[in-house]
Amino acid sequence: MTIRLPLGALTLVLAATALRAQHPAVPRPPAAMSAIREADLKRDLYYLASDAMRGREAGTLDELRAAAWEAKRAREAGLTPAGDDGTYFQWWSMKRTVLSPASTIAVGDHAYPLWTGMAATNTVNADVSAPTVFAGDGSDTTIDVRGKVAVAALAPPPPGTRQFEGVYTPEWHYARASIAAQGRELARRGAAAVILVADSVGEIAFQSVAVNAGRGLYDVDDPATNAAGGRYGGPGGGIPVLLAHRGMLGELRASGQPARIRLITESFDYPSVNVVGIARGSDPRLRHEYVMFSSHTDHDGVRFPVDGDSIWNGADDNGSTSVALLAIARAFAKQPAKRSALFVWHGAEERGLLGSRYHAVHPVVPLRDIVAVLNGDLIGRNNPDTASLLGVQPPHRNSTDLVRMALEANAATGKFVLDSTWDRPTHPEGWYFRSDHVPYVRHGVPALMYSTNLHPDYHTPRDEPSRIDYAKLTRMTDWMYMTGWLVANAPRRPAVDPGFKLER
Repeated sequence: MTIRLPLGALTLVLAATALRAQHPAVPRPPAAMSAIREADLKRDLYYLASDAMRGREAGTLDELRAAAWEAKRAREAGLTPAGDDGTYFQWWSMKRTVLSPASTIAVGDHAYPLWTGMAATNTVNADVSAPTVFAGDGSDTTIDVRGKVAVAALAPPPPGTRQFEGVYTPEWHYARASIAAQGRELARRGAAAVILVADSVGEIAFQSVAVNAGRGLYDVDDPATNAAGGRYGGPGGGIPVLLAHRGMLGELRASGQPARIRLITESFDYPSVNVVGIARGSDPRLRHEYVMFSSHTDHDGVRFPVDGDSIWNGADDNGSTSVALLAIARAFAKQPAKRSALFVWHGAEERGLLGSRYHAVHPVVPLRDIVAVLNGDLIGRNNPDTASLLGVQPPHRNSTDLVRMALEANAATGKFVLDSTWDRPTHPEGWYFRSDHVPYVRHGVPALMYSTNLHPDYHTPRDEPSRIDYAKLTRMTDWMYMTGWLVANAPRRPAVDPGFKLER
């Protein structure tokens, strides 16, 4: 993939150059870095992101199978278990809210089965009984939709709608952007419910919209977690917005038909788990402080097929960092640092950072003793010599000390050209807020995120182990390890910048 770096993308390179001018002696990596081997990373990733793991979807046996494998490999690496009852597992419950099969949709004389006849695009309780009104493409504001079920033809997304790389399919993004814009506008005008009839692109996306919406909403089933970290998910509000098949336009466009939409939500608890282990430090005074390395186990599971492939393997997201942590664990077990190293493979990141939200409130060691969080997400793709470090510039930077050590570590290992644009609050992806370091930042722990950024295979079945740049993954692993090594041996723990306040 060709990377085009925008103006200002080399900001961190200049910062690193200035840093080296102040600190001409680039730190020497410890001998134990030899334990990080490309062949081991490749072997582990081909297993963790294999079709046999079925995409490791949160709340399923596939996620638990992957977590059990990580725990086994953590034990083989020499980590001490840090979970419940002397195990490597920190168990917690995830609440999933879905639409019940008892939900019903009818217009005129026709009943439409949920998900196959019409797809609900939001998870909401609703009991609507009202006449329909055909609103064209929804742009004619003279059509009175107040208190009615507004039927409209799906229109293209508004001009300027952002186009995502990867992530499901272009048709899915087209449909979701159109549904959001039209649904929001018709709701604002007072519609009791909205039925959008797919156009040719929306029809292609119908199955993906139904499958993704059918999964419902997820949250941590823990009041303390939700109170401390805010809700990242949960039952939505508003009116029901439905997507109908393109061929239904003829039967739906007649205004005045009686419509009855009854959507019923129900909730279930599912188990998820964080895998946790410790490489004990060597200094009697400092070994009770921890440098934490962070990844997430889960990905998207088995979903609708794309080009005949229905397993969304998640090799880069986030198998790449998960196997990197195993390699780093082997290095710390071989040569302990002064401080201890804590390794956490979080569960259910894809469902809203759930595992990290839970662990930040229920840490396996006192949160005040975690001196830094080094989190990685997608660290094995794109240009071999570029990467991003997030949390290095305001308003995201919460520790100048930690940033300095990370830049020193890059100079000593990967020597990546660092693209600072992904860390900016103006970046359209909002990438900083989409991984497991964020709950720890909210709790005042110095933290960084390592990434090689998005690519066209992100959140698609094409994110396979065969597409990983293993030489680059090895260098990224070296960089994360070296940062942790510097932090773990520093005379003083990294300080939180005075007055830091995380802004979005």
